[in-house]
Amino acid sequence: MELADKRILIVRLGAIGDVIRTLPALRALRANLPKAYICWVVEDRAASILKGHSDLDRIFVVPRKKWERNGLKMKTLIEIWKFIKNLRKESFDLVLDFHGLFKSGLITFLSGSGARVGFSRKFSREGNFLFLNHYISLPEKKMNRVERNLFLVQALGLDIRNHDPIIPISLQDQELVEMKFFPETSFLGPRIVIHPGSSAKAPYKRWNYQRFAKLADILIQRYRGEVFFTAGTDEEELVKRIVLEMKESQYLFCRTETLTQLAEVIRRSDLYIGNDTAPMHLAAFLRTPVIALFGPTDPIENAPYGKGESIIVRKDVGCNPCRNRECRNPICMDAIKVEDVLEAVERILPKRELPKWMNG
Repeated sequence: MELADKRILIVRLGAIGDVIRTLPALRALRANLPKAYICWVVEDRAASILKGHSDLDRIFVVPRKKWERNGLKMKTLIEIWKFIKNLRKESFDLVLDFHGLFKSGLITFLSGSGARVGFSRKFSREGNFLFLNHYISLPEKKMNRVERNLFLVQALGLDIRNHDPIIPISLQDQELVEMKFFPETSFLGPRIVIHPGSSAKAPYKRWNYQRFAKLADILIQRYRGEVFFTAGTDEEELVKRIVLEMKESQYLFCRTETLTQLAEVIRRSDLYIGNDTAPMHLAAFLRTPVIALFGPTDPIENAPYGKGESIIVRKDVGCNPCRNRECRNPICMDAIKVEDVLEAVERILPKRELPKWMNG
């Protein structure tokens, strides 16, 4: 199929980190197909990272929170029918299912497109392949999730070398973040973002909050750094527990309203420290140096993927990586000591003569 001016739909509903890791595939698509009409179906929680994106012509937001809250009432069913009807009106020539689950496959099928491309049965789940008519098999070796998404684009016969993603931070978000979190100051230390949380479904990926507190204190003392804590709505209590444990006061809790505001906080910073979670991937794409704390997740599949500097702090304890979401004894995270993280910090911060924000 000649794709130059076709109507293309991307299906990657969530999670936030996975949507972020599909952005390089979007960039590669747009770089190859500047005249194509490209849209994206995404769930509400991850939608803010796509709004106003210059590589997209339109986004379709699935109001998952609302539909789950209201249940399958008649009103919800009517809204779902209208949503699908609007999708079908677009008459997409091609749908790319990057998600590989039942729900994404169903949306792909209901779009009405005659060309529905996704991963083969072995590399998808929940019967997703049943909704497709073109299947892409991945190499047997493990690969980063970003590379997996790019592989799907490459399978269309497109060049994937230009895939450095765009993070669409509006001027409004830049000004708001500057006003709220970065007022003029004589403070000369490095700005360090610490994101101590993870999604509510993955608490086993979190490092001990008392160690985050100790780490923050030492960063302030040793580097005269200013620590910016970031958190999602369901992670705010965790940050409050951390600051109660701290002795130093040179920190700020950045309550951002959107993913792009969070991205701007990270962009303005000299270092990002956190668990394997969505903001880590944002930091990597924004070229802010990343120190990522890995326990149960696979570093090959989930490592920060960007052109900036990144260090993974991880201990092999024999049972990791694993997929045990019910783990109540995360020895892989407990094995990471404060000193291990400080050693990684030492490899990054001394290289900077001036904090990034002073260099423009």
